[in-house]
Amino acid sequence: MTEDGREGQYVFVLLLGGLGHQQRDADFSHFGFALGTKSEVDEVADRGQAAGILAWAPKEFPFPVGYRCALRDPDGYIVEFSYGQPLGPGVET
Repeated sequence: MTEDGREGQYVFVLLLGGLGHQQRDADFSHFGFALGTKSEVDEVADRGQAAGILAWAPKEFPFPVGYRCALRDPDGYIVEFSYGQPLGPGVET
């Protein structure tokens, strides 16, 4: 999301108040966030399951996907939480 050398310096802005979005199951567009461990991914999934918003159960995928789960935000967008993707913690170099 940023140029080389400034990877830790960016702003992510979401503006509220727009129309809701009900993403179709076949639409895999999403926001993604890297977490520090697989257990953190599992914790997010457990909390999402309890809240009824778990979209993708935790699962290990081949590189570059890694271990991931996803939730639906209040507007219906998919938000992924992963461990082991190339730009996040846990990637093997």
